[in-house]
This record gives sequence, C-alpha cells and structure tokens, in this order.
Amino acid sequence: MKVIWQSIALRQRTGIAEYIHQEFGAKRKTRFLQEVRQMTQKLKRSPGIGQIDPLFADRPQTYRSVIINGLNKMVYRIDNDTIRIVAFWDTRMDDKEQASNVK
Repeated sequence: MKVIWQSIALRQRTGIAEYIHQEFGAKRKTRFLQEVRQMTQKLKRSPGIGQIDPLFADRPQTYRSVIINGLNKMVYRIDNDTIRIVAFWDTRMDDKEQASNVK
C-alpha cells in the first residue's frame, strides 16, 4: 500500500508541528513527527487498524481515524491500494467543525 497525504492534511500536520515547536521546543516537535511517521508505517502494514469514524457516517466512503500522541487525530480512507490521509487535527478542537472541512 502507498500513502498519499491530501494537501489540507499536510498543512494541518505542519501547523500542529509548528505549534508544538513554539510551545514545547524542537525535541518535542521531532518526537511528534516521528510518531506520525511510525503510525503511517503501521497503516501501510495494517490499513484497517483505525476505527471507523462516526463523524463521517453520512459519507459514501468509509473514513477511519487513529489518535497520535493522545491529542491529534489522523483521518484517512482506503482507496484500492492507497491510503489517503485526508485530515489531521488536535482533538481538543471541535470535531464536527473539523469534519465538515474534509472532502
């Protein structure tokens, strides 16, 4: 399987990484990015490990999500042999508002 990041998910991940850097320092940002990479590798091996996300129950595709470091949600869908990461947000934000931005 290959992994493709949608542009909005990349921007969201970058924004969170920069926030972590500003608030907690470079080491914590590096650890966060390593956790994201590790989860991405796990998804390649076992794409179904994420829970089906009920926020997207009204959509024709099945969206799944995984939590990274207890505070960030990575939303993805599986299209044939591709994992598409479509959103990435801080779980302390309003989930419904964030989900409405997912295409």
